[in-house]
Amino acid sequence: MGVTFPNESPNYRDARNRLLQREAALRREMESVAAEIRALPPGGHVLEDYEFDHIDETGSPAKVRLSELFRPGTDTLILYHYMFPRHHSDSRAGPRSGPMAGCALEDGPCPSCTALLDNWEGAVRHVEGFGVNIAAVAKAPIERVSAFAADRGWRALKLLSAANNSFKRDYHGESEDGQQVPILTVFHKDGDGSIRLSWASELLFEPADPGQDPRHLGTVEPMWTLLDLTPGGRPDVTEQFDSETYRAEMDERQT
Repeated sequence: MGVTFPNESPNYRDARNRLLQREAALRREMESVAAEIRALPPGGHVLEDYEFDHIDETGSPAKVRLSELFRPGTDTLILYHYMFPRHHSDSRAGPRSGPMAGCALEDGPCPSCTALLDNWEGAVRHVEGFGVNIAAVAKAPIERVSAFAADRGWRALKLLSAANNSFKRDYHGESEDGQQVPILTVFHKDGDGSIRLSWASELLFEPADPGQDPRHLGTVEPMWTLLDLTPGGRPDVTEQFDSETYRAEMDERQT
């Protein structure tokens, strides 16, 4: 027996009860997919211990290797490929204030990636509390990334720059012509210290379904999943972003 709310109509209750069945089925499917992700065979070994730029505890530019991003006693690392600089077809407005306000649009950060990382900032400490490491990897110089992060108030999320290595290109976070790609990659460290790719958001490279482009990370973006529960749903924030050009470039990479 389900609940009812004040003044609801029988039509609402009938429709809501039918929808509950689909919601339960969706939950089961999501849990099933998550279990299959965990059960994937070991991915390919990472052959290079990539060296990234970061800002250390003293506030100075420093170097950190991929292997060093795993805190002692942990074996999982989530790395988001931050589109900073943004894709060349993205003409949405850049920051109106702060360190990036006077920067050329094409050198600035992707607004969608920035919103995602805003969402994640509060979750980082909780994720790390479960023994998982998490960071975002940009291509822009680390000084520029760090200044922008400070202006956003990001304190928990670790920011890296791959400006001086091939990590983003090797793991599909950058196209052959240098355009940034917003893929999410997850790595696992084996008992012998070797690192493997565990999972990546390859849905990004699949043919787009109508109205679904490019929701390859839709289940890990709290802002959007909250809006999905509202009568208005998700607003169209890609009006100034040439998604057709972006998708064509993604398709071309698969041929």
